[in-house]
Amino acid sequence: MSKNYYSLGLMSGTSGDGVDASLINSDGNSNYKVEINKYYEYENNLSQKIHSLKDKINTVTDLETYSTELKALEKELTIFHSKVVMDIVKNTKIKINFVGFHGQTIFHDPSKKISKQLGDGKLLSQLTQTTVVNDFRQKDIQNGGEGAPLAPIFHNVLVKQNKIELPVCILNIGGISNVTIIEDYEQNNLKSRDLGPGNCLIDAWVRKNKKGNFDKDGAYAAMGKTNDLMLNQALDNFDNRPDKNRLSFDTKDFDINFLRGVSFEDGAATLTDLSGTIIAGGLSSLLSNKINKSCKVLVSGGGRKNKSLIQNLNSTISKNLVIELIDDFGVDGDYVESQAFAFLAIRSFLNLPISFPDTTGCKSPTTGGEVVKNF
Repeated sequence: MSKNYYSLGLMSGTSGDGVDASLINSDGNSNYKVEINKYYEYENNLSQKIHSLKDKINTVTDLETYSTELKALEKELTIFHSKVVMDIVKNTKIKINFVGFHGQTIFHDPSKKISKQLGDGKLLSQLTQTTVVNDFRQKDIQNGGEGAPLAPIFHNVLVKQNKIELPVCILNIGGISNVTIIEDYEQNNLKSRDLGPGNCLIDAWVRKNKKGNFDKDGAYAAMGKTNDLMLNQALDNFDNRPDKNRLSFDTKDFDINFLRGVSFEDGAATLTDLSGTIIAGGLSSLLSNKINKSCKVLVSGGGRKNKSLIQNLNSTISKNLVIELIDDFGVDGDYVESQAFAFLAIRSFLNLPISFPDTTGCKSPTTGGEVVKNF
């Protein structure tokens, strides 16, 4: 019988607003049980620092140019994550075997074979006296993959454990939107890719206009009217992009500069419809030849709470695809990614693959994170 481990997954997404923490008990293969889900909002203007520095990192050379600032921010982020770990340790009697530390993505360019997450695994291990698994993307990139998306292997177990009828898609709408297509439980048959923007454009517009960090419930978009001319131009630009075969995106691959002379609300509506239309088009295209019968699309991530975005998805998606919230199947849609990195930490320790040719484009199934014990 395989051994189960307690693993704490820490996920700081592209929204850069805080850390999702999930403690699971799992064998890293066929089962998991959620013990704790908790969100920790960044303090001391840390979110603002992340976005300000990320705005400066547009090329590989910028990583070197701003290396001093990046190191300082990495230390601050790691210390914050250590407080998260210690809070959970303090409030549970469970002995944690691993911490799956994703870190904060600051730059991702698969064409240059670079995916940079801020987070010091050695320091986190030292501060928390726990074994840390981090740097999940590098081995995949070295094996010809794009380093993302990495959650599909966990999605597979999630669907199986919760007895969700196949075929099914897990659509995660974070800063970037990505989908996992599950037609059977065979790991090597998993198919996944990023679809395009999720919340990143809407969030950037809200931040730029100093209206907060995101469009809560899609309320701003609901008050606006989509500018069809600008929407169609942006859709044309996306459809005619040179790198159509990419499996993963960075938030930097998209911008809001095409919006000119529109009100705040109309801009929010236009960006929401742009993101929704790209997601719906990507799903319909991916699934057109593979699944002919009705297929559930279960939505996780912060974007599922944006009613305007979900409404757009429902109105533009192929009729055989049924949009539902993953929460309706007994899964908390806020913590799928943090649970995934807890699961991936166990798999990394056991030297099991976390990425596959049809999920990241790697040459062969590839194991992932670096296991760090620094105490």
